[in-house]
Amino acid sequence: MAGMNAIEIRAVTKRYSERVNVLDGISLNVAEGEFLAIVGPSGSGKTTLLRLINRLTEPTSGAILVSGREVRASDPIRLRREIGYVFQGVGLFPHMTVAENIAITPRLIGWSAEERAARVDALLQLVRLDAKKYRARFPSELSGGERQRVGVARALAAKPKIVLMDEPFGALDALTRAALTRDYRELHDELGLTTVMITHDLTEAALLAGRIAVIHRGHIVEQGTPRELLASPKDEYVRQLVETPKTQAARLATLLRGEP
Repeated sequence: MAGMNAIEIRAVTKRYSERVNVLDGISLNVAEGEFLAIVGPSGSGKTTLLRLINRLTEPTSGAILVSGREVRASDPIRLRREIGYVFQGVGLFPHMTVAENIAITPRLIGWSAEERAARVDALLQLVRLDAKKYRARFPSELSGGERQRVGVARALAAKPKIVLMDEPFGALDALTRAALTRDYRELHDELGLTTVMITHDLTEAALLAGRIAVIHRGHIVEQGTPRELLASPKDEYVRQLVETPKTQAARLATLLRGEP
């Protein structure tokens, strides 16, 4: 049904000690088909929020719904198999080939060997890797960008509609990062995915996402489209955050004009 929320986070608090709330009453909806970027500094609770969505940790209070169902009412293993997860370290199994890494979730949920092989080939094509060249390779034989592309393929293997991304491109060089982020955004649109990506890089968020939520000290302090946040941030932390890409853009413009 059009307009439904893929993810609903309702007044969620996560406490690891008596004195510190990592997340403090967070509420956030993610619509089906949306690309949401969550931006904030280290320790702000970004990764914790993703881990709550697929039950790698549990909230202290509040509720999280995925596709209309409270996650605590869902089997955690089944839930994680229905949600793609891409993270910076990639986490490919070193003793498995590219094809075996990509096919691991389809194998666990009972796909036939023929179905798995076809899915591997299709996904390698989607992430711009030649199946004949790469399917029998091991992770140690891949570049960082190639490993990250395999990580994206593995996250999509069981045809999830929701993908969570935890700083997925941060360790890549600038050219590889630019190519991979562009290609992922095309995949998001082509496959009709719902994507939640966390990053500390506001520029990356603005170029990729349709909406940005800024988290600071366990609270969502502001959210809106990239244009809204860059043009007129209301929160003081967000204003400081926005200054960096604006200053960089101004300096680049000065250099391109040949001015000192």
